[in-house]
Amino acid sequence: QVQLVESGGGLVQAGGSLRLSCVASGRTFSMYAMGWFRQAPGNEREFVAAISVSGRSTYAGDSKARFTISRDNAKNTVNLQMDSLKPEDTAVYYCAAVARPSGDNFYYTRRYEYDYWGQGTQVTVSS
Repeated sequence: QVQLVESGGGLVQAGGSLRLSCVASGRTFSMYAMGWFRQAPGNEREFVAAISVSGRSTYAGDSKARFTISRDNAKNTVNLQMDSLKPEDTAVYYCAAVARPSGDNFYYTRRYEYDYWGQGTQVTVSS
């Protein structure tokens, strides 16, 4: 069983920054591909960013220009640095883990590919 706990959400003005963190339980965190998703009211949960075991990353849409995903295996943590935030970034942000063997360079962008989810952290961007 893997437990994921997100933190770092909050209220920020448009153009501001937030850094989300997700701490995972378990001694094999370094073997998990990780991802961030978000869900706004009335919308489906959507992919934001993902990172492979080796640290390769991918992003959705314009997130690539404004967000940075990183991992610290020594601290069992995956982070999402979000800059130049926009009101449309307002959502609950979820951390997710692929807790099964995968290649070091694989990352995952689809919800069904993930095995474990955190409870989410609210990000609100005011205009």
